[in-house]
Amino acid sequence: MKIAVFSDNFYPELSGIADSVATAVTELGKRDYTIRIYVPEYSVENYKLAGLSLKEPNLGKKVSLYRLKSLPFLGPTKQSRAVIFSPLILSEIKKFKPDIIHSHLFFGAGLEALFVSKILKIPLVGTSHTPITEYIKSSQVGSDWLKKASSEYVSWYYNQCEKITAPSKSIIDEMKKKDFKRPFEVISNPIDLRSFKKVSSIEKKRLKKFFGFQQQTIFYAGRLSPEKKLEVIIQAVNLIDKEREDFNLAIAGEGSERKPLENLVKKLKLDKRVKFLGILSKKDLAKAYQASDIFVIMSTAETQSISLMQAMATELPVIGARARALPEYINSQNGFLVNPGDYQDLAQKILFLFKNPQLGQKMGSKGQKTVKNFSVTKIINQWEKFYQNIPKNKNKE
Repeated sequence: MKIAVFSDNFYPELSGIADSVATAVTELGKRDYTIRIYVPEYSVENYKLAGLSLKEPNLGKKVSLYRLKSLPFLGPTKQSRAVIFSPLILSEIKKFKPDIIHSHLFFGAGLEALFVSKILKIPLVGTSHTPITEYIKSSQVGSDWLKKASSEYVSWYYNQCEKITAPSKSIIDEMKKKDFKRPFEVISNPIDLRSFKKVSSIEKKRLKKFFGFQQQTIFYAGRLSPEKKLEVIIQAVNLIDKEREDFNLAIAGEGSERKPLENLVKKLKLDKRVKFLGILSKKDLAKAYQASDIFVIMSTAETQSISLMQAMATELPVIGARARALPEYINSQNGFLVNPGDYQDLAQKILFLFKNPQLGQKMGSKGQKTVKNFSVTKIINQWEKFYQNIPKNKNKE
C-alpha cells in the first residue's frame, strides 16, 4: 500500500507531531507500505535552533520526503512555516500514485492534501492533534470570535475526510460541539520509548552530578510556549523554596516563552533553583529524565504528550493539570492531577512526593506499565487495521 502523508510540522521543527509522524512512517516503512511525506521546507536558521544538521532524517528505504515551498511565520517553536499553496503538487502526487492520503494538520500542507484528494479522488484520512481553541486562548490575539471561527474551521476540515483519528477522546469531543460528524477512532501517537528507562541509584547519582541537579529534581521537557503554563510550575517552586533547600527545577526545551520565564525566575530570585537546559539530544534528554525525581506538566493543551510518556517510561511519578487529555493518562496509581493554574496545590503535591519517595517509586512503576500500551509495535498494528478499512482509491476501482 502507498500512503502520501502531509504535515505542517516535521523535522527539524521541535514538535510532538513531528516526532510522532516520523516514528509512525519509519515503522510503516518496515512493513508492507511505501510512504512519501509532504512537509514544509525549513531555513538554515531553523535547523541551527534545533541543533541539527541540514541532512534529511533517515526514515528507511521505503520512506521518502518531498519539501513544500514555505514562508516563516511567528509561532511558539520559533521555527513555524506556512506552506505556499501550489497546484504543481498534483503532478507530484500523480507520479507517486498513493492509495490513501493522510493529513496530520489542517493548515497549508493539510489544504494541499485536501485539494489533491478532491481533484484526484484519492481517499483522505486525517489525524486531529491540535486543540485549536486552547492555542488561541493562550495567544495575545485570542478572542471569542476567533476561537469560534477556528473551531468551526477545524470541524469543517475533518468533515472532508473519510475517517479520522485523534490521540485522545477529548479532542474529538471538542470537534463534535462544532458539528464534526465523520467516523473516528482514538489511536495514540506511537511513542519510541527504547531509550527511556529507569537506571540504578548509583547511575542516577552520577547523572545528577553530570547535570548539576540537586538531591530532588523536578523535571519538565517540551516546547516553551504559552499554553504549556510553565509559569505555574515556577510559582510552585517559589513556594517550595520557602520550605526546602535540597531541590531544583530543570526545564529542557526551547520556545517563545523562554525569555519571559527567565525574567520570572529572576523576579522571584530563583536563579539557583531553576535550570534552563535548552534543547537536548535524544540521548541527553533520556539521561535528564533518569537524573530527575518527579515530572510535572501543567499544560492545558495536551492531546497526549510524548514527554509525559517518556517520563512514565523512565518510572518517574508524574503530576499534571486536570485538563484536556492528561486525565486520560494520569491517574491515582501513577501520579497526581491538580486543577489548571493551581500552583499552591501543585507545590503541596511535589512536597508530598519529596517526603514519600517510596510512594513515588510505586507510582513510577505503575506509570511504566501504563506506557507499555503505547509502544510503537502496538500502535502501528492499530494503524494498519485503520488503513485497511479505508475505501479504495476511486481511480483504481
